[in-house]
Amino acid sequence: MVEIDVLYEGELHCQAKHAPSATVLATDAPVDNMGKGEAFSPTDLLATSLGTCMVTTMGMVARRNGWNIDGVSLRVQKEMTKQPPRRVERLAVSFQIPARVRSELDASAKQALEQAARTCPVALSLSPSVEVALALDW
Repeated sequence: MVEIDVLYEGELHCQAKHAPSATVLATDAPVDNMGKGEAFSPTDLLATSLGTCMVTTMGMVARRNGWNIDGVSLRVQKEMTKQPPRRVERLAVSFQIPARVRSELDASAKQALEQAARTCPVALSLSPSVEVALALDW
């Protein structure tokens, strides 16, 4: 079990502290929802969680198999519903794979890494109502 302590500071700002590491991050409501957009919004953190979980899980598979995927990056684009209730509707995840990584991996390795991304813990925790669009530039 991991504990995260959250303090509401007012003005739609929060401070979250990761108990095991004491790392602190700030959140703010987005500009389109009464905030100032001065930090990640809670739904931005959801998108961030998905992206970092996908690539971390891929890194675990790569480590177990002796593959070097250093330099892989990704971008997550978060889309909110246009009609109430307000929620994340779609997360588009686009991976950029360095040429070195693409050339060193065979088809089965690429398939295993993509499967790791699709089945990371955050992806499996999302409601089926959240569309996850995954693109890898193999």
